[in-house]
Amino acid sequence: MINNHPDGKNYTADSIQSLEGIEHIRKRPSMYIGDVGLRGLHHLLQEVLDNSVDESLAGFCDKIWITIHNDGFVTVLDNGRGIPIDIHKKEGKSALEVVMTKIGSGGKFDKNSYKVSGGLHGVGISCVNALSRKLVVNIYRHGNMYQQEYFQGKALYPVKYLGKSNLRGTKIHYLADESVFQTISYDYQIIYNRMRELAFLNKGLHLFLKDERSNKINHFVSKNGLKEYLPLLLAKNQSPLIKEVIFMEGEKDNILVETAMVYHTSFKEKIYSYVNNVNTYEGGTHISGFRRALTRTLKKYTDGLVSKMEFIGEDFREGVTAVLSVRMMHPQFEGQTKTKLSNHEIGGIVEKIVGEILSNYLEEHPNERKKIIDKVILSAKARQAAKKARELIQKKTPTTNSVLPGKLADCSYDDPSHCEIYLVEGDSAGGTAKQGRDRKFQAVLPLRGKILNVEKSMQYKIFENEEIKKIFTSLGVFIGIENDQEVLNIQKLRYKKIIIMTDADIDGSHISTLILTLFFRYMKSLIELGYIYIATPPLYLIRKGGYSQYAWNDQQREEIINKLGNQKSVYIQRYKGLGEMNAEQLWETTMNPKKRTLRKVCIANPVHADEIFSILMGGDVPPRRTFIEQHAIHAKIDV
Repeated sequence: MINNHPDGKNYTADSIQSLEGIEHIRKRPSMYIGDVGLRGLHHLLQEVLDNSVDESLAGFCDKIWITIHNDGFVTVLDNGRGIPIDIHKKEGKSALEVVMTKIGSGGKFDKNSYKVSGGLHGVGISCVNALSRKLVVNIYRHGNMYQQEYFQGKALYPVKYLGKSNLRGTKIHYLADESVFQTISYDYQIIYNRMRELAFLNKGLHLFLKDERSNKINHFVSKNGLKEYLPLLLAKNQSPLIKEVIFMEGEKDNILVETAMVYHTSFKEKIYSYVNNVNTYEGGTHISGFRRALTRTLKKYTDGLVSKMEFIGEDFREGVTAVLSVRMMHPQFEGQTKTKLSNHEIGGIVEKIVGEILSNYLEEHPNERKKIIDKVILSAKARQAAKKARELIQKKTPTTNSVLPGKLADCSYDDPSHCEIYLVEGDSAGGTAKQGRDRKFQAVLPLRGKILNVEKSMQYKIFENEEIKKIFTSLGVFIGIENDQEVLNIQKLRYKKIIIMTDADIDGSHISTLILTLFFRYMKSLIELGYIYIATPPLYLIRKGGYSQYAWNDQQREEIINKLGNQKSVYIQRYKGLGEMNAEQLWETTMNPKKRTLRKVCIANPVHADEIFSILMGGDVPPRRTFIEQHAIHAKIDV
């Protein structure tokens, strides 16, 4: 049952402002939702959910229901004010229809309707409507119930009155258009993770999730918000230095700042940041303000404490995990992805609020303060050791006139956009790849054995590792310090296609994961730019007489065998490693751009990816065991 509560007086048809039409959404959907795969499909649902959460931020909604139906439809229902249905003066039609069919229309452009909103560009619900085969919206408002139905974004009839109702809110019931999307099958875990996240970011908001396909039902609500959320974000190998979570909140100039932080024994800094519930995983001015507050507040306790030791911002942040949430009017983001905040005034406000509260905490907790400062000193010493190792890499970073790493077989082209490098498991496979490659644009770097697991290693050990140094120097990149932050310098990047090529067995998968961990932790920008790929070598070669065909999985193998008929004369070769193929076979199946299959590495959910790397590659065994038990059904057994 939807709760009844007072309506917002200023939220009327006049609050809806129309900016432009939506005719080209269906022609170029990726411009609006990123892609038409699984990610884009869930982006639609996120846009609908954001509207309901914005009603909660405005103070008019405390319950949201999402139902995934068996027939592909999804329903999102909230107990907010309900979208206005009276006539919009400028458009001459219902405000509801304006919101559903016009890009840039919505109450979020009217400061009297929404003080805080996660939506920015005004393309949300109209984009969902345009990319849905069918959408039905029901409005419960002022004791009445209304409905309008749409087909591929166009209204089938004017808003109609359905009768009296004591309910309040908006219900969106839609079917994504399968002629647009590659799939319209939703991933329950993706939706689950987002709703759990929203519950922690919005204390007291009840979110209900039901999946009719599996009969799964979940209810999310948090009483203490970020204080409850932070412990869940800590990896199991991150033992807190102090027992309690340091929680800080304040308000200045109608900007609300909430943050929870803890220092732990590991050597990583991780700050999860949000603006009006939007995950700003690329950071921004609010993160800069938070970091400055830590540096300025803690620095006064280190001045003169250790002679001849200089401290930088990185030292004060190592071992910090924090969640930072900012709520504000008119957030400005860099790019359309809304992942990096650019409002300049926010940095100073966050710095002031966090700095004042943290100073008071440290003065009132001397024992905890000592543990934190001891950690800072240890971090500074480790940083100096890592700096020496980094400098060795930087000195070896090749220029046009320098000598490349010994085992690297470089290509003759020098334009990075036309060059690619294979990171190959083992000298044997590396030798085959060198023979089979096209020397004009393909380089090969053999890697000896399993590289260091960077998830469990001190930073200076990472940069001292020979195989890792070879990767950095071959790529022509190095890690430097800018504004007290580690950044990857890619100005001299030598290849814009970096391909991980390992054996198609369990060991190969492990080596591939180790390399991906290195890129995710220390060269993430190369992933974000779309430069990292994974090669896909075949598993089988099937021969019969003079005929031969490759198979990349067991299903393909069986299909080929059945097609060939008499199995007695069919020869099946199982490739356990790349070294079992000759140079010509490796080129034809795995390196020839006209025939090969490359899997681009993307980061769909940075928070979830961070958690998975911590579980799989971290030092704590129990969470990894739990993960394996939960996902064992999907595992591929290598015999």
